Amino acid sequence: MIEQDAVAPGIRVAVVDDHPLFRRGIVSLLETLPQVVVVGDAASLEEALALAEATHPDVVLMDLDLGEDSGIDATRRILNLDPRIAVLVLTMLGDDRSLFAAMRAGARGYLLKVASPQEVERAIRAVAAGEVLFGADVAARAVAYLSGAGPESPARAFPELTERENDVLELVARGLDNGSIGRTLFLTSKTVRNYVYGIVSKLGAADRSALIVMAREAGFGVDAS
Repeated sequence: MIEQDAVAPGIRVAVVDDHPLFRRGIVSLLETLPQVVVVGDAASLEEALALAEATHPDVVLMDLDLGEDSGIDATRRILNLDPRIAVLVLTMLGDDRSLFAAMRAGARGYLLKVASPQEVERAIRAVAAGEVLFGADVAARAVAYLSGAGPESPARAFPELTERENDVLELVARGLDNGSIGRTLFLTSKTVRNYVYGIVSKLGAADRSALIVMAREAGFGVDAS
């Protein structure tokens, strides 16, 4: 009989993904890995928070698209609950906005769902050991972010926007209406409305409210009182 103290505890991993088949597949993969213990899985932000609070895993494997919930928000709230948890993003979203928002939220790694099982295993072990790891698809952009595109320069999170569009987005994120934005930037309300429409279209936001959330997650307007 093996004494309990002789049994290595392994890396305790929680899986958060709202797609049942993918979540089950990831859990099945993790269960085959040596010294990796799956402590549970969740499909929503609230389930993820409850799981993290109950199990305090070493690593949370996090999807960014949780249906009506945001994996960015889930990451931030989990780390507020326990900063020792390493969040490893595993997502279909490979755009700069999602990558930078995840990093600002505190994610320690970022992989796309096309990653091989070997890449997923390596990333889990790396972030559990305190390292930061990004998949080859996003590594170059992550390095560029870390070397200069930090929270003090949120506009770099949206390279598709012009300088003026970034100016407008900053004020939108602060909650200003079109008239106030126009007076601040010496533009007509109609011009501001056209800018906002263009920004919404470029960033794929559902509406102005969604744009504000997206912008604030990217660092716009966060210093506003």
